[in-house]
Amino acid sequence: MPTFPPPLSRWSVATLVACSIGLGTLTANVAAQQTTASEKAAAVFRDGLAQKVPAFSKSTEWIQYDLWVETEFDTDGDGKLDRVHVDVTRQKQTDTEGLKVPVIYTTSPYYSGVGSGDAKYFWDPKHPLNAVPPTHEPSPAIPHQSRRPLMTGELIDRWVPLGFAVVHSASPGTGLSQGCPTCGGENEALAPKAVIDWLNGRAKGFSTPDGNEEVTAYWSTGKVGMIGTSYNGTLPIAAACTGVEGLEAIVPVAPNTSYYHYYRSHGLIRHPGGYMGEDIDVLYDFINSGDPNKREYCNSEVRDKLMLARQDRVTGDYNDFWASRDYLNQLGSFRAALFMAHGFNDWNVMPEHSYRIYKAVKEKGLPVRIYYHQQGHGGDPPFEMLNKWFTRYLYGIENGVENEPKAWIVREGARNSRPTPYPDYPHPEAKPVQLFPGGNGLQLGRLSADRSAAANEQLTIVDDYQIPGSQLARQTESKNRLLFATDPLREAVHISGLPRVTLRLACNHTACNLSVWLVSLPWTEDGRITDNIITRGWADPQNHAALTGNEQDLALLDRSELLEPGKFYTLTFTLQPDDQIIPAGQRIGLMVFSSDQDFTLWPPPGTELTLSIDDCSLELPIVGGEAAWHQAVGGSQ
Repeated sequence: MPTFPPPLSRWSVATLVACSIGLGTLTANVAAQQTTASEKAAAVFRDGLAQKVPAFSKSTEWIQYDLWVETEFDTDGDGKLDRVHVDVTRQKQTDTEGLKVPVIYTTSPYYSGVGSGDAKYFWDPKHPLNAVPPTHEPSPAIPHQSRRPLMTGELIDRWVPLGFAVVHSASPGTGLSQGCPTCGGENEALAPKAVIDWLNGRAKGFSTPDGNEEVTAYWSTGKVGMIGTSYNGTLPIAAACTGVEGLEAIVPVAPNTSYYHYYRSHGLIRHPGGYMGEDIDVLYDFINSGDPNKREYCNSEVRDKLMLARQDRVTGDYNDFWASRDYLNQLGSFRAALFMAHGFNDWNVMPEHSYRIYKAVKEKGLPVRIYYHQQGHGGDPPFEMLNKWFTRYLYGIENGVENEPKAWIVREGARNSRPTPYPDYPHPEAKPVQLFPGGNGLQLGRLSADRSAAANEQLTIVDDYQIPGSQLARQTESKNRLLFATDPLREAVHISGLPRVTLRLACNHTACNLSVWLVSLPWTEDGRITDNIITRGWADPQNHAALTGNEQDLALLDRSELLEPGKFYTLTFTLQPDDQIIPAGQRIGLMVFSSDQDFTLWPPPGTELTLSIDDCSLELPIVGGEAAWHQAVGGSQ
């Protein structure tokens, strides 16, 4: 789920944003002033934003050191509570003038090196469906590193001059942190909780990993904000799910909010884009950089006895292992102000990850904001937005950020620094418009709101993972896919939300992959796939009982059953969320095929899928609903 500097980093080690406390007498428009010898240095605010303070800006005067914070768990089996490695950068005035400051905190499994990332240590996707996959060898051991006193320089230059301390920590079982890596296990939430508890005087810190000399955070206000990208964006959500007091605001960027949704889709084994054959055990090896003397125990107890035993690469079904690694199930104690950020063309950690948590936290009545852009993995919101968010919730400055629009979408062709505000996401005026396929989809069929266009016919396609989806979408005729498209749009159409498909199909085998792309045609000749892919989705027909379109049926994904060859099954499922304006002159196309070369398993070619076309439909969330749609396509559609 990461984005790393290729080929290493995957869940990019990203930017981190902070938290702070209110300063009683300060207002949102405190005039900037320079510290003199007779007055103490303090944070300064103008127009609701923290300003650079000259007295905080000399890096040679910053206080920097590391320590180990004691947690409440023992995951490496040595009978002692694990300690996590932490580094601190703070202003000299926290010692010389008694200044107390809030903290910008990021935690990561990547600070001390990662595995090779070589695909030869991944699962081989080339095998029949429902078959036990061939085993793969573990990645070579990561050399152990000792990075002291700082694990990384992330965020320091940006936030310390503004009046925030910056803190980093290494995830359990990585670098100089004790414990075992668990990739979504409980200790990944309790470790940052312990650091936040230490910043509030509720947990112990020590100068060494095994000594008794205590280190306290006397300089901390106790207000903490977290930020990070990919895996580093997942961990703020994990920490917030503990309800730890003092964690006031988080900014997860492209976070993995569910390991099931990262490695599976609607019951189907689906790999993250760019990492074909990866599964959670591979990710474990990729981050396992901790104490070499503890790795044998961790490998046996976590990777082998838990992950390999429970991840299930045969059926792809949901189970208690995956449920325990889904943060949507753990939001009961969540209390932090949430600012999500994601790219609509992120096919690594897909955009549903942010949407599902944003939606649930909003329903809890907490402060929320979401920022989406049109690019891929990563992509922070504009820094001014981050500054305003943390200034409000960490320093308590009444800057009105909670009254601003909830959704900020970077429009097509715009810079990420220039998002367009909307009342919410999906757009409140988006209404479902139902479209129906018809005609010969083996060539180019018709997609319209006129159900009578769907002839009472069946069309059969042949699975062949060797043909990439982008090639299938460009072909004028193919036996390997069905493609239905609208007439060219007379006016632009604004899609906002989660498209939904209903397909009725039969297979000549007991299992098959099912892939759906929503595309914009004609295909761009220069190969810029983000201009053509509106959104995508994948599902396992063996889980048809759960695929009813009801989001509450996730638990039923543990009930796959072999397909009866030739029997028709109906499936309804959502595609990835999107917010895109399709320009006039383009055609919106629905493409249905079987194995997706870039995401699914690669079974032997030849499986046949037959679709009952008149029982299939696409539901598009269109801003303006049916009226806007008919205006864009004319009365014929």
